[in-house]
Amino acid sequence: MHELSLISNLFEMLEEQARDKKAGKITYVKLQVGLLSGAVAELLKTAFDIYKKGTLAEGAELEIVEVPLTVLCLECGAETSKDDYILRCESCGSPDIKTVAGTELILEESGVLIE
Repeated sequence: MHELSLISNLFEMLEEQARDKKAGKITYVKLQVGLLSGAVAELLKTAFDIYKKGTLAEGAELEIVEVPLTVLCLECGAETSKDDYILRCESCGSPDIKTVAGTELILEESGVLIE
């Protein structure tokens, strides 16, 4: 489960941000997780809940925004969102596509409480 190492790295960033702001608590965390990011949202939530115990984020809520796979066809110019892994244009069937979204794993926002 590599989600635990992803969350471990996330906590390093969160704790550094909290120290920079002289915050006593991390109250919430919002992540963008793309369909092709290699991370499973439910496993990230489980890892977050395990890892937050005894940290500045102990009471924090994790919000995950799942980002669908969006591709741009370099043949016909169509941009489509996909919920499968068939990397072909929905309009013309061309395999000549570019991924526009869906690979991200981004810390979008976090909240801290300054005490």
